[in-house]
Amino acid sequence: MRTHKELLIATRPFAKEDVARSWQLLAVALTLMLLAWAVAWAPSPLWLRVPASLLTGLLIVRVFIIYHDQQHGAIFKRSRWANAILNLFGWVVLSPSSVWAESHNTHHKTNCKDFGEHPGSFPVLTCQQYHDASWRERLMYRVSRDPLIIAGGYISIFLINMTLIPFLLRPRQHWDAGAALLLHGLLIGAAISMGWPTLLLGLLVPLTIACGLGSYLFYAQHNFPGCKLREADNWDYVDAALQSSSFFRMSSWMHWFTGNIGYHHVHHLNSKIPFYRLPEAMASIAELQRPLETSFSWRDVWACFQMNLWDEREDCFVTYREGAARVAAPGAFFSRVEGSLRGATPAPGVVIDRSCCAVETNNSEQAVVPS
Repeated sequence: MRTHKELLIATRPFAKEDVARSWQLLAVALTLMLLAWAVAWAPSPLWLRVPASLLTGLLIVRVFIIYHDQQHGAIFKRSRWANAILNLFGWVVLSPSSVWAESHNTHHKTNCKDFGEHPGSFPVLTCQQYHDASWRERLMYRVSRDPLIIAGGYISIFLINMTLIPFLLRPRQHWDAGAALLLHGLLIGAAISMGWPTLLLGLLVPLTIACGLGSYLFYAQHNFPGCKLREADNWDYVDAALQSSSFFRMSSWMHWFTGNIGYHHVHHLNSKIPFYRLPEAMASIAELQRPLETSFSWRDVWACFQMNLWDEREDCFVTYREGAARVAAPGAFFSRVEGSLRGATPAPGVVIDRSCCAVETNNSEQAVVPS
């Protein structure tokens, strides 16, 4: 087993760009995206426009991952043409470079580090912090992590949080956010002039799919069963990559559309590895082959959205209901756990699940302690 330093060194051979391959993959992805988008915009039959619109959404995700890697400096480090093309793409998808680089770099430096709100990450409160928060703070917290808000990331995350708010707060620093808003307004105006079907299929549907999928991937990659959060004094970069970043199980074609971002634990270990070399790195380094996993299955999606609050004592995520129960009577909870583990008769109405740190109440008088 390698030390953390040795593991980081082991990833370096994969952090080398194949420039020709980068250009080839960008050209293919951009060409396919623009062709599908053109069909979605054109006054062609709906049976052709609808699938083209859906396909455009997925292809936007792939180009976005290429843009994401360029922002990390993993590819196109010295190419002005590539930077110009991808920065323009960032405007189109409401992810201006100045905002993305600032927030996403912060995310990598503070991945699952401490609690509260950090730029580029979904906020996480402990049970006690949520209990002590005002009703407005609780409401904003619930809204920010709500499934519908994440699914509607086109408006809530990309348009408002990634573009509008940064431009209003610091217009000089984030002038490109203003440019993105202007370009987006022009695209909406052009789509409306061509009719509501064009606005819907040519703009709203593709961006809703791309931004919603991207938002959920970002959420589930750091809010999943088994994920670990640490305070600053106990936080470690390598542990955060391996224990706080998931591997996303998906089909090979979805790995293609999502640019291998499902290999997220590898990406967080070394963000300089190009997206097309992430599978190679995982296959070559034994320590990366036993990751914590999630997927697009309904069961896993449901489980990720149950990761509401962080329980510092049990070192795991819990639901809002479980968090409220623990803060309300923390002493009683731990005495019941201890009594159950020793074989004593538990208190009425308590179900103890050691596997997921869950405490639930019901109408029966029983204790369930899974082996």
